[in-house]
Amino acid sequence: MNLFDNRTQDKTSDQRYDARSIEVLKGLDPVKRRPGMYTDTSSPDHLAFEVIDNSVDEAIAGFATRIDVTLTQDDRIIVSDNGRGMPVDIHPEEGISGVELIMTKLHAGAKFSNKDYAFSGGLHGVGVSVVNALSIHLHIEICRNSKQYTIEFQNGTKTKDLEETGTAANSGTTLGFKPNPAYFDTDQFNRDAIRAALKSKAVLCQGLTTTFTLEQTGETDTWYYDQGLDQYLQERISSAETIFPEPFTGSADNDEFQAVWAVNWGLEDPLDLEESYVNLIPTKLGGTHVNGFRSGLLESVKEFCKFRNLLPKGVFLTPEDIWQNVGYVLSIKLVEAQFSSQTKERLSSRHCASLVNLQVRDAFSLWLNQNVALGEALALAAIENARRRERKRKKVSLKTRTSGASLPAKLSDCSSDDQRQRELFFVEGDSAGGSAKQARDRRFQAIMPLRGKILNTWDLTSSAILESKEIQDISQVLGVIPGSKDISKLRYNKLCILADADSDGLHIATLLCALFLKHFPEVVRQGHVFVAMPPLYRIDMGKEVFYALDDSERSAIIKRLSRRKKPSKINIQRFKGLGEMNPSQLRETTIAPDSRRLVQLTITNEPGAGEQKSDSARENDESPSASPESQRSPDSPKTDDFRTSEKEDVFQVMDMLLSKKRARDRKHWIETHGIIKEI
Repeated sequence: MNLFDNRTQDKTSDQRYDARSIEVLKGLDPVKRRPGMYTDTSSPDHLAFEVIDNSVDEAIAGFATRIDVTLTQDDRIIVSDNGRGMPVDIHPEEGISGVELIMTKLHAGAKFSNKDYAFSGGLHGVGVSVVNALSIHLHIEICRNSKQYTIEFQNGTKTKDLEETGTAANSGTTLGFKPNPAYFDTDQFNRDAIRAALKSKAVLCQGLTTTFTLEQTGETDTWYYDQGLDQYLQERISSAETIFPEPFTGSADNDEFQAVWAVNWGLEDPLDLEESYVNLIPTKLGGTHVNGFRSGLLESVKEFCKFRNLLPKGVFLTPEDIWQNVGYVLSIKLVEAQFSSQTKERLSSRHCASLVNLQVRDAFSLWLNQNVALGEALALAAIENARRRERKRKKVSLKTRTSGASLPAKLSDCSSDDQRQRELFFVEGDSAGGSAKQARDRRFQAIMPLRGKILNTWDLTSSAILESKEIQDISQVLGVIPGSKDISKLRYNKLCILADADSDGLHIATLLCALFLKHFPEVVRQGHVFVAMPPLYRIDMGKEVFYALDDSERSAIIKRLSRRKKPSKINIQRFKGLGEMNPSQLRETTIAPDSRRLVQLTITNEPGAGEQKSDSARENDESPSASPESQRSPDSPKTDDFRTSEKEDVFQVMDMLLSKKRARDRKHWIETHGIIKEI
């Protein structure tokens, strides 16, 4: 049934819609109802990582030196550390013990302030409580203040009160749990994944010993690294030929940010080692810290080449030229790190890109000039990659792929003919278009200003929309005919919709999304369409500048700045539109790949087809979804009823929103769903 079609609903039930219709999920019920919002439901591995990360936070804070993990014969995980032990005293407001509060309340923890944990991976405050909610049985043993305590839970509910069970010579926490197989595709833990995680923790936290014991076989693996990243990197690439005999390593440290890195390049073959971490949590999809690391290395090499006059005429270095054959390990510690999702696979903290870029660029520039021979070897390898890329580019001229027709005059095209690198920004208005032209990287970014709202094409056929000059120009620039499934001549890899953050801008973005979804669906299916997320606020404190996407981000930044030892006056500017930003601001916040925020448009469900997911590259951008809600979609057999409603046919939803024949349905939807707040 179409939830947005009031013609198929009972009018009597509509009239009974009142406050009693609102369901409030309390305690751990949201996790059980929608587990996919909180963890990876393909396996219980992420639950083990959450518990391990809690122990790692104790090590980062300097209180734990050992973490022991055991996989029992009945597939339980037991994690033990020698940290301070979970709090056992009564919380003054909640009236229950600290450990019970941590295990039974979402968003409860000591990591929202920096009083107890300066750097923490468990920022969201839901991790270990999610483990409790999705476990058949969970047992905790705490050693604290020379006493031993125990508490037990089943399916998230306390079954044994916290009680003192003896004395203890040392402090620490031991947590054992057995995941509920009903919430996961498999109830088996991936032993190799746990080994890799524990090894990385030892690598990234000097002085920390980690062990993994298989009870079934009795074997135990132990990891301890006293030299850190360079020792680990050398161990991983010991059999490969490298440009540098020893990795380039560096570090940076201040009140809110710490970074360490080790990097080298293969002489001929890729090193196949690209690992990044935030607060010792692996970020498999990278994020802003990796973007800043990559751009910092590139800028150092370009500066070195320019200073020593190494670049041949007409050769330009791109990030890919320096990124080929690279092997690196990057670890940063960041106050209040923000991740794209609860699984924390991508860092989204915007300011981190510039922090890492600055530190890496300065350190690597100094190193290159101190090691000229090695610097020239790396520069020559990058130049050869650039030449190879140019030779490949010249084989095909992408600008002739529009059947010989001249491109629209208002298009400011890019110089690169490598379709994989080319990006096109559809910008609202000439004013913003002018700033965007100055802010872009002319080598691979093109700008096409649009005059206000384009035609609503939802009810029109693909042949009829070409009567609009604006649509003609868009089709011509893309190199794709509306309605065609053949997008082999698509001229750009990324099509970015860039509009103001106000209601008019959102309307324009919606009309463009409708155009692509209805008349260029294959472009959407293959993951080429993105919506840029410009900030609403600029926040200044002294010489530091921060940007906030919305009110919640603004509040979080102000809160973080206010906690500094000597906070300065904070100034806040609200942008009314893109035209208010100067080119440098627009570049930093919305256009530069290292610091921008893009949301990928995907088709989650199509009429007559199964659920589809985009596997397109997400190298520099944010969440690969049409809206933040799609990140929260559960992936568990226990929540089919919810998935049916949340993943409603996207074409039906767009039809309700845009079709001229659906005004009545649209009115009903606005009356019942007009105010949408993020959960």
